[in-house]
Amino acid sequence: MKISKEVQELKGIITDYRRNFHQHPEASLKEFRTAERIQGILTHLGVPFVKVGETGTFATIKGKKESGDPTKSIILRADIDALEILEKTGHDYVSKHQGLMHACGHDAHTSALLGAVHYFNAYPESFSGTIHFAFQQAEEIGAGAKQFVQAGLTKGVDQVFGIHVDPTIPLGQVQAAAGPNNASCDIFTIEVHGKSSHVARPHEGVDALVIGANIVTKLQQIASRLTDPLEGVVVGIGKFEAGTRYNIVANHAKIEGTLRALSRENRVRFLKLIEQIAQDEATFLGGTADFTNYDAANVTINEESATQRAQKVAEELVGPKNIITQIEPSMGADDFADFLAEIPGCYIRVGVQSSEDTSFGLHHEQFNLDEAALPLMTQLHVNYAIDFLTNN
Repeated sequence: MKISKEVQELKGIITDYRRNFHQHPEASLKEFRTAERIQGILTHLGVPFVKVGETGTFATIKGKKESGDPTKSIILRADIDALEILEKTGHDYVSKHQGLMHACGHDAHTSALLGAVHYFNAYPESFSGTIHFAFQQAEEIGAGAKQFVQAGLTKGVDQVFGIHVDPTIPLGQVQAAAGPNNASCDIFTIEVHGKSSHVARPHEGVDALVIGANIVTKLQQIASRLTDPLEGVVVGIGKFEAGTRYNIVANHAKIEGTLRALSRENRVRFLKLIEQIAQDEATFLGGTADFTNYDAANVTINEESATQRAQKVAEELVGPKNIITQIEPSMGADDFADFLAEIPGCYIRVGVQSSEDTSFGLHHEQFNLDEAALPLMTQLHVNYAIDFLTNN
């Protein structure tokens, strides 16, 4: 890996940051200590920032390079929240918060981006234009990126770039694939309202249980009969509750499920169809249905030219043989997609696996990563930003 002398000198600082964040994980929207530490580092460096919501941070460094376009701008993003998991790694910087763990690598994301802040703060003459650093809360529940968008911080920005660690990829390899990488995530609830009666006289009631069952069955036809088999769509029902007793017609049913889609068009189309199916089935048997949806994440779609830039930058660091450009998109979601829905950009994955200890999957209680990936991640942030701000 071709890490610059300047970034290599930051390795100890970045590693210390990562271990400190790892010891003090915080759940989504409760990242108060994490935000305080990030903001303390920025204050110490003299880097201006604004708070986003209660726990988000948006810092800015302006370049001093005389050549180049001073109007260009880019956002570099890292997520900061942890997961409700009891850690079982056994290393000497294990989580100090029982039942909370950085099992998705957000501690590494945050630390690597802080490394980029250190670099650009020390070398503002290396670029022209403006670099923004988004330390984003609540990725795990899809509630953080929206706060940055709603605050207007994406307006007028030309590019966005982010990195996620990946324990399925060997250390020294980088994945940068154009097009859909992750599915959207919608979490919906359908409340069915009927009318109670004795089960021996069902015609006097409106059976919310039967209506709910019909809805669940009908929803399975969205993916199997209304979608091209080559397109990624999942309609999953994880919870169905109805009734109070075996001999009473249920007057209420509740369905909870999720829609995942790999295109923004299918996402919009099928959300409307889910609501329509619920209401039609309820009306047919004399009941009513209320549909509510939580928009957890958009579709993560890497823009073509941004992806080519990421591939080129990564090639210069790890060599062309270590770049992954073709993937099977994941039906998992990441709310970095909400940035990409507003700004063209790219979300890449960096390999962190080098042993059995670093081979456990994301969201696993034994997840760990090879910290040699940290300076590479910082260097990728640095080189991508400079390349974008310098070249057309």
